[in-house]
Amino acid sequence: MPESMFDGRDTADEEDYDLLTYSEAGIRLDQEIDRQRARLAKLESSAQPDDGGEVAACRDRLAALEQSRERNSRRAINDDNFERFFGYPAASASDAFS
Repeated sequence: MPESMFDGRDTADEEDYDLLTYSEAGIRLDQEIDRQRARLAKLESSAQPDDGGEVAACRDRLAALEQSRERNSRRAINDDNFERFFGYPAASASDAFS
């Protein structure tokens, strides 16, 4: 078993921050949307019939990615939109310190 928690490395990777910023998330979403659009175009132009619903599944994924990008572009998270963005209520300041 290595002595270091970094699997044998002596130092932590300077690029590994465990933090996904809004900008980085937006870039990754844009890249994935481009890949999904290319996949959809390829599926739609295929001469083979779509027996397994791949086109519909691809369209659904593309729509979900685009919705994610739209949510990510809003950026400002506050008490009014926290629950809608994250899917659970924000803790109140009094809850946080009790």
